[in-house]
Amino acid sequence: MQVLIEKARVLIEALPYISKFRGHTVVVKVGGNAMDDLDLRRTFAEDVVLLHWVGIDVVVVHGGGPQIGEVLDKLGIRSRFAAGLRITDGATMEVVEMVLGGRVNKELVRLINQQGGRAVGLTGKDGRLAIARRIEKVGPEGVDPGLVGEVTEVDASVLERLAGDFIPVIAPIAVSAEGETLNVNADPFAARLAVALGAEKLVLLTDVPGVKASDGEVISSLTATRARELIASGVISGGMIPKVENALAALDAGVAKVHIIDGRLEHALLLEIFTDRGVGTELCREPEQEKTTA
Repeated sequence: MQVLIEKARVLIEALPYISKFRGHTVVVKVGGNAMDDLDLRRTFAEDVVLLHWVGIDVVVVHGGGPQIGEVLDKLGIRSRFAAGLRITDGATMEVVEMVLGGRVNKELVRLINQQGGRAVGLTGKDGRLAIARRIEKVGPEGVDPGLVGEVTEVDASVLERLAGDFIPVIAPIAVSAEGETLNVNADPFAARLAVALGAEKLVLLTDVPGVKASDGEVISSLTATRARELIASGVISGGMIPKVENALAALDAGVAKVHIIDGRLEHALLLEIFTDRGVGTELCREPEQEKTTA
């Protein structure tokens, strides 16, 4: 009986959040590493379907770096990186489009549909959803990353037509004004979509528990000002810097909150959105009462 009572308490705890976010848009970016495990992919699909069923417009953006690397290895094409970006020549771009727009995208669509949702697979090329320009140089040595782009324009009309009925699952591939297909980092791609859609939340599922303080503990809630201070002091470092900077750009452009959570944790998406404590780090524009440190 006690187990049943605890389940009821969980539902009661979720009610104010369901009421608050019903009718709003949540953009969720799931990384390739978080999708390595089939059970995690399945529970992620369950989370997405539940969010949709309670009236939240969910838009999924996915990465797929490990899966791309796996196929490149099989084809004998060496993976090269500069400043965290995959150097993408013509042959690599073909693999990127095949893996992201095909294998990874359709697997997520299949899983969401299998759980009772109505998912539709897209890339940024569909309906001219995302227009991008090539990034010419990256890193201190000014390396040309090839067919790698950054989104300059979003036409969200195709997603607005799907809202309410379907769950868009989007691969971060864009097209340039000249018609070139470009590989785009999934985090900034998701952030630009969140801004264009006026999203209530942008959730980044990663392979880390969240933003950590100098003592190694996860910081449960951060204002934009405090996040910038932690970057300047070196507490936020390495690969977490671009994630936080993308989050800050989304906040500056109007997204209410950005969450950085561990996609390896079962049902992390539901736990972060529908519980008082949460499981990762939330970033917000204005000072708010902090959650208990996760």
